[in-house]
Amino acid sequence: MELLLPHPSNSSPLTVLGYLERAASVYGDSPSLLHATTVRTWSETHSRCLRIASTLASSSLGINRGQVVSVIGPNVPSVYELQFAVPMSGAILNNINPRLDANALSVLLRHSETKLVFVDHHSSSLVLEAVSFLPKNEKPRLVLLQDDVDMTPLSSDVEFLDTYEGVMERGDKSFKWVRPSSEWNPMVLNYTSGTTSSPKGVVLSHRAVFMSTINSLLDWSMPNRPVYLWTLPMFHANGWSYTWATAAVGATNICLRRVDAKTIYESIDKHHVTHMCAAPMVLNMLTNYPARKQLKQPVREVETVLYTNPVVKEAAVVAKPDKMWGETPCAFVSLKCLDGSVSEREIREFCKTKLPKYMVPRNVVFQEELPKTSTGKIQKFVLRQMAKSLP
Repeated sequence: MELLLPHPSNSSPLTVLGYLERAASVYGDSPSLLHATTVRTWSETHSRCLRIASTLASSSLGINRGQVVSVIGPNVPSVYELQFAVPMSGAILNNINPRLDANALSVLLRHSETKLVFVDHHSSSLVLEAVSFLPKNEKPRLVLLQDDVDMTPLSSDVEFLDTYEGVMERGDKSFKWVRPSSEWNPMVLNYTSGTTSSPKGVVLSHRAVFMSTINSLLDWSMPNRPVYLWTLPMFHANGWSYTWATAAVGATNICLRRVDAKTIYESIDKHHVTHMCAAPMVLNMLTNYPARKQLKQPVREVETVLYTNPVVKEAAVVAKPDKMWGETPCAFVSLKCLDGSVSEREIREFCKTKLPKYMVPRNVVFQEELPKTSTGKIQKFVLRQMAKSLP
């Protein structure tokens, strides 16, 4: 039986990075990224990621295996490519929320011991201020991201080492990307938002990212070649792993720098979007958009069904402990009109017409307002505690 033990010939470390290589082979000529006038195929995306990774690992930048490279930017093609390119160089990827202030940003850069930062040009002044707070020997080098049509030339400021395209152009598309020696090697560093306490760092291994991505694909039954609209920030828990999941199924990634109702509706119709993820606040924005219209190709996602009910203002679903089933769905709902005309049964019956039976909430709790953080994020941990106390 000892022949069944792991061996290089029958076992390799689990990693999502191989999805990109497969996408280039299986979906090579299919579109991978769309943004403004930018259109790329999976073959091109694979090549570009290899070139960025090779430059990162080269002597010109000298990023060593296990060192942290941070990315500060919105949902644009370069940020998507870096989700693969950074770990393919052997470095650890750290996506940072560009909405942080300079003080908070400097704390994360110092704590993570970031060696290099890719910075969207709209965040350049913020990052320069944050870096100014750091000791000279801890200042990371900076590379400028310019994904817009009206790209501005690189500032003569010596703070910026190069542009993203400049780094890419110096790279080698035949680069052999750095495969993890173990699936337990770190791949991603994320930080909590810090809304309730100081930000906390969370390190994910290649295995953890792989399992999370597979779970995301299975939970959503994502088919081959979907059209995915990036309304969820890539910096938010790596876009719930869909940064890598979309490569696994050869999706077309529709990138959005700004998230507003008009742009989302236009993108869904223009690109025939099949999938998107969004925070409750974004879903609420869409349902309350004055010029909203019936979509030609409706999009389904988690909690969206409740938001399609015209009486619902806000909704969140959490797991409620159950002696028989382990846990069942429990919905917390805020209504647009508080006149008592809507019952729990009516909400459940509405869900039954649109969801599998097991997904229909067993409990519906009405609240005037759902608990939120200072940034408007619904506090599900509060709702979970409330659900536990329900009969």
